[in-house]
Amino acid sequence: MVFGDFNNDLEMIDQAFFSYAMENAHDNVKKAAKFSTKSNNEAGVEFVLKQLIEAKKMAGS
Repeated sequence: MVFGDFNNDLEMIDQAFFSYAMENAHDNVKKAAKFSTKSNNEAGVEFVLKQLIEAKKMAGS
C-alpha cells in the first residue's frame, strides 16, 4: 500500500497494487494510482488506514 502526491512518487505507485493518490496530487499521480483518498491536509493516509482497520475488525467478528 502506497500513497503519493507528486511525480517523484510515480515509480512507487507503479510498483504497488494498492496505490493511492492524494486529493491534492499532481494529475500524473492521479492517473497512475488505482485509488484515491483525501488530501494531505485532511489526513488522507490516516483515513484509509482507519477504514482498513475497521474492515478487519468487522471481518474478525
